[in-house]
Amino acid sequence: MTDQKFRPALIVVDLQEDFCPPNGSLTVPSGRDIVPIVNALLRLPTFVTRIATKDWHPADHISFASNHEGKQPFVDFCTVLNPYNEAETYSTRLWPDHCVQDTRGAELVPELDTDQIDLVIEKGIDARVEMYSAFYDPFTSPRVSDSGLKDVLREKEVTDVYVVGLAEDYCVKSTALDALAEGFKTFVVKEGTRAVDADAWNVSKKEVEAAGVKIVSMDGPEVGRLR
Repeated sequence: MTDQKFRPALIVVDLQEDFCPPNGSLTVPSGRDIVPIVNALLRLPTFVTRIATKDWHPADHISFASNHEGKQPFVDFCTVLNPYNEAETYSTRLWPDHCVQDTRGAELVPELDTDQIDLVIEKGIDARVEMYSAFYDPFTSPRVSDSGLKDVLREKEVTDVYVVGLAEDYCVKSTALDALAEGFKTFVVKEGTRAVDADAWNVSKKEVEAAGVKIVSMDGPEVGRLR
């Protein structure tokens, strides 16, 4: 990967019915409002690939509060163990059941211009681990689930990754940080995403920017370069 060429990719994270009003089981406030912005980005001619991701959970997924006796969604947490190395653990917030495989809630919203999407990647398929990032789960010793996204981007010789979708403070954030860690210049287009907890995002935004991810505007030069 060199700085002598510009080969951008667009990643549309989890723009699914269960994350959107009015009927989503894990509604992101104003989540549906980003669709026109995402569609406008999808139609820009410069992207070498446009990828959408979907949470695609089995019904017994570890992140569902319903699978933990006495636990409540949004409030409670659980500890996730690496099934291949129990010394490696992390804590994850518990959620309502959402984006269960082959349900309406797991579908991409119908307003999304899917004709412009080159590839849909399903994530969160392994019931044993939470996977916010479109790339892989948080475990490293060893990794449990890898979507293959990094390989797709490298095969396309992508240099820059633009991220939009839901939710800003979870899957968008994790996807952007992992894209950066994989060596791509990474941008989050702020009009094209919304947060579960806006106050929490205002704090974690500083962490994301400190890591090197750029939060950019549709009116800024980073997006203007795509036109």
